[in-house]
Amino acid sequence: MHYPKVVSTYCPKCKTHTEHEVEKGKKRPASELRWGQRRFRRATRGYGGFPRPKPEGRAKAVRRVYLKYRCKKCRYTVQPPSWRASSLELVEKH
Repeated sequence: MHYPKVVSTYCPKCKTHTEHEVEKGKKRPASELRWGQRRFRRATRGYGGFPRPKPEGRAKAVRRVYLKYRCKKCRYTVQPPSWRASSLELVEKH
């Protein structure tokens, strides 16, 4: 799927429609102190088999797309709810 690098959308800080730069959201490293990670470390430590089955097959064909919109006027950034797409490519508008 092709998506424009620059879109005109509503900026909640300017309270008007302005040009926004679009960029893909990046996954940050998981914190070791989060409860889920602590539980995972506790479950997988020590001698013995892995406590959960290994993932079978391939990765999902359709992934979630996280986009960030940065206002060109005030530089305010908004990340709206994600949606699914098999592939996403940011392109220049002709």
